[in-house]
Amino acid sequence: MILQDKVALVTGGTTGIGRATAIAFGAAGAKVVFSGRRDAEGEKTAKLIHETGAECLYVHSDASNEEEIKALVLHTVATYGRLDCAFNSAGIEGFLKPLHEQSIEDFDKLMAINVRGLFLCMKYEIQHMLTQGSGVIVNNSSAAGLVGFPVSSPYNASKHAVMGLTRSAALDYAKQGIRINAVNAGLIKTEMMERTLSQLGSTVDYLASLVPMGRVGQAEEIAQAVVFLCSDAASYITGQPFAIDGGYTAS
Repeated sequence: MILQDKVALVTGGTTGIGRATAIAFGAAGAKVVFSGRRDAEGEKTAKLIHETGAECLYVHSDASNEEEIKALVLHTVATYGRLDCAFNSAGIEGFLKPLHEQSIEDFDKLMAINVRGLFLCMKYEIQHMLTQGSGVIVNNSSAAGLVGFPVSSPYNASKHAVMGLTRSAALDYAKQGIRINAVNAGLIKTEMMERTLSQLGSTVDYLASLVPMGRVGQAEEIAQAVVFLCSDAASYITGQPFAIDGGYTAS
C-alpha cells in the first residue's frame, strides 16, 4: 500500500497500460480517477478497481480537448481535495507506412493526442500541484521515444516529443516539489499491439523474437513501474526515461 491515501489520475485508463495502471494505483492504496472515451470499457475498469477495495471515479474525457482536460483535473481535486500522482497514458499508434506515404491528416491527429494532449494534461496537473507544493507525474512514452523504428516516423516523433516535454518540465519544477518522469514501454500485449500486428501482418511470436528476453511484456509490468515512480521510493528520480522493454533498447 505504498500510495495509501494518495489521489491518482490516469488518462487513457479504459484499456491497456492505462487500465492496468489505474488498477495498480488502487491496489497500492490510492483513490483513483481515470478518464477515456469508451464508457463501456470505463465501467469495466471501474469494476476491476473496486475489486481492489479502492475508491474510483470514471470521467468521460477527450485527452486532446483543452476544456475537457482542465475539467478533468478540477473534478479530481473537487472530489478528493488534492492530486498527488498523474499517469498521462492516453495515446494512439497511428499508421505503419513510410514517411512519404503518411497523410497530413493522420499526422495531425496523432500529434494532437500524443503530444498536444499530453502537454495539456501536464499544464493543468502542474498548476494544481504547484498550489499544494508536491506531486508526481509519469508520462507514457515508448521505446520509440528512445530509438528509431521503420515505417512509424510520426509515432516515433510524438514519443520523442513526450521525452522532450518530460525532461524540460522536470527541470522547471525540480525545486518546487514536483517530480516528472516517463515510462518507455517496449512490446506490450495490449489492444494497440493487436492493431499493430494486424497492420504488419505479423505474429506475437515474431515480435517476441526481437526482444532479448524472448517475450513480449504485460501491461501490469508497466503499471508496477509507474506505481514505483509515483511512490516515495523514487523520491530522487526526476526527468528520466524508464525503459521497460525486455532489453530491446540495450541491444
